Amino acid sequence: MNIENKTRNLVLAAVFMAIIIIMAFTPFGYIPLGFMNATIIHVPVIIGAIILGPKYGGFLGLVFGLTSLWKNTYMPNATSFVFSPFIKIGEYGGNFWSLVICLVPRILIGIVAYYVFRGIMRTLKANKARRSIALAAAAVAGSLTNTLLVMNLIYLCFGKEYGAAARGLSEGIYAVILGIICMNGVPEAIVAGVLTVAITQALFKAMKR
Repeated sequence: MNIENKTRNLVLAAVFMAIIIIMAFTPFGYIPLGFMNATIIHVPVIIGAIILGPKYGGFLGLVFGLTSLWKNTYMPNATSFVFSPFIKIGEYGGNFWSLVICLVPRILIGIVAYYVFRGIMRTLKANKARRSIALAAAAVAGSLTNTLLVMNLIYLCFGKEYGAAARGLSEGIYAVILGIICMNGVPEAIVAGVLTVAITQALFKAMKR
């Protein structure tokens, strides 16, 4: 990689990082649902990973995770302890696994998205329409990586505490997890797919000029 390309990538990474941080401080980044936050901050992570590569994607995912840690520490809701080891909500407190839940799935968003995109592009003859398919699939995969890992790790690490804090439940907790995956995770993935295709195609076109 020559100096010009390296500089361009660093500038783009800084722009994506700024977008993630700005979204974290606006209603468009985290959408409060009472017992948790829905998010579209994974979209710039996915786009950044596709354009810049998996290392940058992992870094941008880490930035996303750190904004989530900040949000759940300083603006907590009833279940913020599953994302922050520094929070105690009533009798329930976070621990080391809170950091794992908050950071690891977010780091993997861009990495998964990048390799899904490249894998599909290698199997399809490259053109704009087929690239759109690869972009949409990568975005959906990255988004679902986040949702599935976060929600299943919550169940494994904080199942009873999460059920009690979120809904006052002691049984049927995984049914609640599945409901969140279906009601929040699937729409988030669809939105990510649409936005990623539109924005990334435009960026690819602009970068060729």
